[in-house]
Amino acid sequence: MQELLVKHENKAAHISNYVLSLKTDRLSSDVVHEVKRRILDSIACAYGALDSKVAKILIKACSKVKSKYKAFVLGKKKPVFYEEAAFVNGALVRYLDFNDTYLSLEPAHPSDNIAPLIAVAEAYGKSGMDLILAIAVAYEIQCRLCDAASLRAKGIDHVTYGAFSTACGAAILMDLNEKQLENALSIAGVCNIATRQTRVGEMSMWKACAFSNAAKQALFACRLAKEGMTGPAPIFEGTKGFEILVSGPINLKLPDTGEAPKKILETYIKPYPVEYHAQSAVEAAISLHKEGLSLNDIQNIVIHTHSAAYQIIGSEPEKWKPTSKETADHSLPYCTAIALRDGNVTNESFERKNYRDPNMLRFLRKIRVVEDQGYSNDYPSSFGNRLEVTLMDGSKTVKEALHSLGHPKNRMTDEQIFNKWRQLAKPCLGQDDIEKQIKKVMELDKSSGIENFYP
Repeated sequence: MQELLVKHENKAAHISNYVLSLKTDRLSSDVVHEVKRRILDSIACAYGALDSKVAKILIKACSKVKSKYKAFVLGKKKPVFYEEAAFVNGALVRYLDFNDTYLSLEPAHPSDNIAPLIAVAEAYGKSGMDLILAIAVAYEIQCRLCDAASLRAKGIDHVTYGAFSTACGAAILMDLNEKQLENALSIAGVCNIATRQTRVGEMSMWKACAFSNAAKQALFACRLAKEGMTGPAPIFEGTKGFEILVSGPINLKLPDTGEAPKKILETYIKPYPVEYHAQSAVEAAISLHKEGLSLNDIQNIVIHTHSAAYQIIGSEPEKWKPTSKETADHSLPYCTAIALRDGNVTNESFERKNYRDPNMLRFLRKIRVVEDQGYSNDYPSSFGNRLEVTLMDGSKTVKEALHSLGHPKNRMTDEQIFNKWRQLAKPCLGQDDIEKQIKKVMELDKSSGIENFYP
């Protein structure tokens, strides 16, 4: 029966035609401005991760390959082969779980495309506007795929779509033609199918690397296709293709040929370094803290949430006893509890002394997470969390949040994003370099090149 999915169409050719029909002068000023905000937000996340163990492992392992086509790795003064830089810098952007998000049939962190595309733009000598277009296109393709079919429901990780989106952005920067991009999509799609084991149970350091690995392989696919390598086609509709074996039917709806990408305007920036479904719960908890509530006042808490949050960050037993940073920032009960305790959530919230604190672990046993059908019905238009708190004297207090800061209905200002950059870059850079980088990024559309992009 699955063979019935095969249709007389070629989505890879459709994507290729759309992507390569786009020109920089078609981008709206809103999209150009938003891309620049996301670039700064992403490199802020990367600089915030530079002191992590993961950063040390990646930089040591991936800083030795040299090439004519080179780009810089954060924390290193000498450039390396751009595909290595793409992998390292992309993983650093992702490590803190602080970069942006898109939620639809499939969740995604579309700014995962940014560091790989910066590396390609550096290597191929492209302008700031070329890079802005490539990033806007990568957002468009990844978000459209997320709208078209769920991978998570089938045990496949969302980064699998990233192999397609990064290839599309890279094709613009590497000057691929339509047939070359179609082949690159076929190569990238056939061999970069990641399972969701990365994001279940007790999570590992690899969580930060899964997308950057897919992106690196997408860049390799583009490099091969540019030299004439063909890929297995049709990658989506074939009898052993992506739709039959991986995703199921993909109801892909692309803009018209030449129509400028704008999906980036529908994505969400994070004010807190936690899995996105927990953002509104964290905001509700911070509000309760500001009202004077302390952990010692609380008998128990019921977190009412939407189904995606329940399934991803609120149901597995590991989320009540995290033993790694990666599990803690994907734990709805822990993120809520630390926000209640401290009145904020920062990188330090995910240090071992906090998530393994005996008092914290005892408090987590007081928290129960349940699905609220009303929130599930509204998802992904809203991301509701409601904390129902029973106090020691038996009285109750309730706090609800629907659209956390950074959502398109509650946007972060430029200055809030600049301050996020300042906060995360401060341990690594001097004040002058921090302020110069804001200016460099926000004037990127006027730049003829992006060499030495990172301070």
